[in-house]
Amino acid sequence: MSALNLPSVPHLITANAHPIEEIERHILDHQDDIEIWLRQQFNNTPAPFYASVDLRNAGFKLAPVDTNLFPAGFNNLNPASKPLCIQAIQVALEHFCPEAKGLLIIPESHTRNLFYLENVATIQEYVSLAGYRCYLGSLRDDIQSASTINLPSGREIILHPIERHGDYISIGDFTPCAVLLNNDLSGGRPQVLEGINQAIIPPLDLGWSNRYKSDHFQLYDEVANSFANLIDIDPWLINPLFKNCGAIDFMKREGEDCLAENTESLLARIQKKYDEYGIEDKPYIVIKADQGTYGMGVMVASSADDVRQLNRKQRTKMSASKEGGDTSEVILQEGVPTRETWGDNKLTAEPVVYMIDHYVVGGFYRMHSKKSATDNLNSPGMSFEPLAFAEACNTPDKQLADDACPNRFYAYGVIGRLALLTAAREIKAAN
Repeated sequence: MSALNLPSVPHLITANAHPIEEIERHILDHQDDIEIWLRQQFNNTPAPFYASVDLRNAGFKLAPVDTNLFPAGFNNLNPASKPLCIQAIQVALEHFCPEAKGLLIIPESHTRNLFYLENVATIQEYVSLAGYRCYLGSLRDDIQSASTINLPSGREIILHPIERHGDYISIGDFTPCAVLLNNDLSGGRPQVLEGINQAIIPPLDLGWSNRYKSDHFQLYDEVANSFANLIDIDPWLINPLFKNCGAIDFMKREGEDCLAENTESLLARIQKKYDEYGIEDKPYIVIKADQGTYGMGVMVASSADDVRQLNRKQRTKMSASKEGGDTSEVILQEGVPTRETWGDNKLTAEPVVYMIDHYVVGGFYRMHSKKSATDNLNSPGMSFEPLAFAEACNTPDKQLADDACPNRFYAYGVIGRLALLTAAREIKAAN
């Protein structure tokens, strides 16, 4: 697909704003060095099987704000990315399990979310087309026999109960060579998977019962600094500042002083960078659960008072996390406003980049009609617009014309891979 045939892209109201063009120019000018450096990094630290990265393009800054090791939106990718996904799966499985012939996918247990299950069906389809036997195993206790679920697309999936025999799991007469988790383990590590002799991808230690976002961004600091040194930019331009507190109980208002003080401290650091670059926006931070996903336990604050003056409804919202857990620790992250909009109605939009192994295989724009440039878009009411990232991320046009979409996609792919490299280092540290 040529750049001229790419689907329409969001309106970027800061498409040529300084210094985002400077960031892109640096990335484009150093493309050869970047690709060599990334290849060396992934040779030293193999990439995760798959991941997705939420990015925010503020015009003056382009940075990752979340990295998901159990991506749940493959059904939102442009169909043009299908061949690349299949090829990348073949490469990934050859890395993880060279002798593998069959794979068991374990999805989330919320089977009422048919949009999520479309994602599962897409992953299963791609794995099968990559040349592997592929079945779905459920962690739900009420799945005692093969259960078929019909999907809006006309496809169907079949969930099977998982059986444990010694150090192996199976479904019926199928014993997989490896287990692919598309379940983020927010509810804890499943006992049925502990100590098995089959490869588990990603490792159980990378589920949200063990993983912390603050650990990820601490490692990202190192990656961003090395990359910034490579292309000679300020690492802040690709890296959100952050802090984290100790234990906090929103309902009992325990840890509130620590949260307020850290809010004030982080806002002051952001303001100092805004002053350095002449940015007139008001800084803000995003406070979110240090463990967990699905956009739960997230709030925006622009002052310490915003933290101290939470009402009961807001405290209850911040306390809740996936699988019925409680938020006990939070990360405070620099808010990066998104300046991208979509369509005639100018829906607020942010790019999400998808990767398999170390390849960028596609992406989409997450959009929300009722959210502003500073809000969390991963919330009920969001929608998606698939984009064909594949060619643009690998063969950028080095001419920065007014319509610089391919350049922007390449930049998105590079920043996405920096977050992917960070996740690879997380996995290495956990092993």
